[in-house]
Amino acid sequence: MGYTITNPYALAALATIGGLLFGVEQDISSMSAIVSTPQYLRYFNNPDADLAGGITASMPGGSFVGAIGSGWITDIFGRRSAIQIGCCFWIVGSILSCAAQNVGMLIVGRFINGICVGICSAQVTTYLSELAPSKIRGRLVGCQQWAITWGIMIMYYISYGCSFIDGVASFRVPWGLQMIPAFIFLLASLFMPESPRWYASKGRYEDARRILGLIHGHGDPDHPIAQAEFLEIKESLEFQKAHAEGWLALFKKDMLPRTMCGMWMQIWSQLTGMNVMMYYITYVFMMAGLSGNTNLVSSSIQYVINVVMTVPALIWLDKWGRRPTLLVGSTFMTIWLFAVGGIMASYGHKITSAELSAQLNEEVPDAVAWKVDGSAPSKAIIACSFLFVASYAPTPSEIFPSRVRGKGVALATASNWIFNFALSYFVPPSFKNIQYRTYFIFGCFTAAMTIHVFFLFPETKGKTLEEIEEIFLSGTPAWKTGSAFKGSKLEHLAAEIKRGRIEHVEHADQVEMKKDTGAVSDTASTPPGAAHSKV
Repeated sequence: MGYTITNPYALAALATIGGLLFGVEQDISSMSAIVSTPQYLRYFNNPDADLAGGITASMPGGSFVGAIGSGWITDIFGRRSAIQIGCCFWIVGSILSCAAQNVGMLIVGRFINGICVGICSAQVTTYLSELAPSKIRGRLVGCQQWAITWGIMIMYYISYGCSFIDGVASFRVPWGLQMIPAFIFLLASLFMPESPRWYASKGRYEDARRILGLIHGHGDPDHPIAQAEFLEIKESLEFQKAHAEGWLALFKKDMLPRTMCGMWMQIWSQLTGMNVMMYYITYVFMMAGLSGNTNLVSSSIQYVINVVMTVPALIWLDKWGRRPTLLVGSTFMTIWLFAVGGIMASYGHKITSAELSAQLNEEVPDAVAWKVDGSAPSKAIIACSFLFVASYAPTPSEIFPSRVRGKGVALATASNWIFNFALSYFVPPSFKNIQYRTYFIFGCFTAAMTIHVFFLFPETKGKTLEEIEEIFLSGTPAWKTGSAFKGSKLEHLAAEIKRGRIEHVEHADQVEMKKDTGAVSDTASTPPGAAHSKV
């Protein structure tokens, strides 16, 4: 067997290349810096609002297909193989986009790119969640989100730099360069281990123990932490095998709260209005009176802020918890959305793209149909746009049990991309037809999100994936889960193994626990966590 990287932080560093991968192609960057440039507008015949939305929406449309398909791919071939397949789709899509001769070819290329984004956005988080120690899982999965913000920023500045090139090379070069992360990630994945939970779900328990030993015990599968986690995984899987599997399992009574939580976490990430503030930021700044190089440079500042503001959550997410981070983020997003809408309504007026083009002395997209008057209101809109980017990154993979995790994350991520598709298409016509009211719509969504998170999203920080299952099965109200489930059963189980009260697992097909006065063996018919309470 060749060299395998098993240090959790090294794995996170490599997996974040996947974040760079779909960070550089998310419409946020690869389109935001390009859609308003004269080279792009002239070559593609200045697409109207509907066509502009269609071009942008083609990527999330492909991502929806990729996310749905990723559940099937990952369950059969494994998490790592699914990511490798995604990289291949990326390379093909990038070639087509780079060589696009017309809008149709561009849409096809972006759709294929989207298939990769759908696969990787679902499975990279699953992969990291299943490999990361519970105490730092939020931090390591958050590294992927941080990498996405870096990818967005890097791609924006590459696109900005290429905007000074005359002719079609101004957009072909950045669309071609985006293949580089895919090649790097594809190569790096050859040295990354498969998920131990996927191995266990296929009955390959010795492989699962080996990987857990490499991650937790420096290669020793008998390390107490590795033993404890293996016991939890095997116990959970044996219980789950006694219940229905497949897609319908996601909608059974005991699973439905998790399915809805995962889906809505992703849906809310789109209904916050991130499309408005980031995807079409150059449109917004044109409405604020910025043009040309000033517009592109000013737009880039929010991507820098996005990178910087992700760091606090990355460092302290496992200390703060998921619920407070989501609640604070959604509250502030509501404030900034209503602020921008109110300022535009109070200090702006309707204008045609042709009239604004004459005022700014440059080509203006058809969707830009509102103009804000005055220096102070324009600066306020720009400031609120910058403040808005301190948002959150959904990570639903940690709430699903192993037997349906691939399918559950695929469904949740597909929910994200289908709403991304709809909103990407909706925003340009919305700017053209209802202007500032677009912000009020998204502001109402973020207010509703705050209420939803408070009542229905449980706290999962510091818990193993198996312990999270217990939280959902307990029926405890979401706002009480932070105080009701303190401590880690994994640490308790590891301590019991170290003291000899639970036997080491010498063979993966034999799981046996003993007390001072007797033995407790196979737990196939026992709910997860019940056997641990007997120790």
